[in-house]
Amino acid sequence: MSTQVVVLGSGYAGAGAVKTLEEELGHDAQLTWVAEHDYHLVLHEVHRCIRDPSVESSIAIPVDDVKEDSTDFVKGRATDVDVDERVVELEGGDTVDYDYLLVAIGSSTAFFGIEGLEEFAHQLKGLDDAREIHQDIKEAAADASRDDPAQVVIGGAGLSGIQTAAEVAEYRDTNRAPIDIKLVEGMDEIFPGNDPELQGALRRRVEDLDIDILTGDFISKVDEETVFIGGGEDEEPEELDYDVLVWTGGITGQPEASDVELEQDERSHRFFAEEDFQTSDDRVFAVGDCALVEQGPDSVAPPTAQAAWDAADVAGENIARAIAGKPLKRWTFTDKGTVISIGHDAVAHGVKFPVVGEFPVNVFGGPLARTLKKGIAANWIADVTSPKRALSAWNDL
Repeated sequence: MSTQVVVLGSGYAGAGAVKTLEEELGHDAQLTWVAEHDYHLVLHEVHRCIRDPSVESSIAIPVDDVKEDSTDFVKGRATDVDVDERVVELEGGDTVDYDYLLVAIGSSTAFFGIEGLEEFAHQLKGLDDAREIHQDIKEAAADASRDDPAQVVIGGAGLSGIQTAAEVAEYRDTNRAPIDIKLVEGMDEIFPGNDPELQGALRRRVEDLDIDILTGDFISKVDEETVFIGGGEDEEPEELDYDVLVWTGGITGQPEASDVELEQDERSHRFFAEEDFQTSDDRVFAVGDCALVEQGPDSVAPPTAQAAWDAADVAGENIARAIAGKPLKRWTFTDKGTVISIGHDAVAHGVKFPVVGEFPVNVFGGPLARTLKKGIAANWIADVTSPKRALSAWNDL
């Protein structure tokens, strides 16, 4: 009987691991790919759909264009994993048996217990979210005027928040829509915890798009019309009226993960994994945002697309090595730099190019940064599908 290998999730880690497993597994293994959606989403470009929903045809890639015919695909959301019986349970009652399992189910949005936030805010974790944000902004603008513009508030000024705010600004300018945009960040600077030179470059470009930046106080409460910022026993919170609210302020594990009997962080329910991606069960591996992958004492890999891409190859290869009884490889994340889109513009930081190494300028924008941003997405699309598809997507990236 063939060895049953199952991959959960169609994000970067899942799609990348499937491609590697198809190369590494022998003929005595059967690969099954299980995911909630029957497409792979180039998630770090999904903010483009807020401005122009037609972009989704370039960044939502059907799984049949990613996988080989020999790989089975099951559409469904995993709700539990029975590690004793080696069974994945799906929403609706179906099950999938495995001998080896790779969990790559990504993350969900963290709302940090802020009253009303989950109920009233959009999030940006997939195509449906981007479509809904676009539609709500379009409707709010249609009901507004120059004297009374639509109010769009984006909570969280990390990578997703900055890119989201910039796409709303591009929609506003392209459609000459009456929209005011506010980007709210609880820390003292946007893109917190990063190089001050990069933070300054991002702030300048965001402000050039006529986006108001509010930093230094956290969102404390939300109702259906108002965002409350700061406040305390002796201080009244600042109130921001909104028509559309988007929250991008953090990630946590998928809600179903809490019931899985694997060692995990008690608060986030992200699975603990060694540097070889093995979890507390030696038949279950975890990779991507759903995992806390050890990177030495008191350190884990970042929950970024770049890390997931890089890790997927080793995770897939390690399952093949485990089946063959070979030693597992250990993975260490190496940061190749950051590139952030600001609407049609982009900013790059600490970029390391193959062969030549680190670019001599630490932070740069302009045509080179824009081309680099496009090239990163196009390279990924080419890796999981074909150069032809990457080329056809180029103008939308």
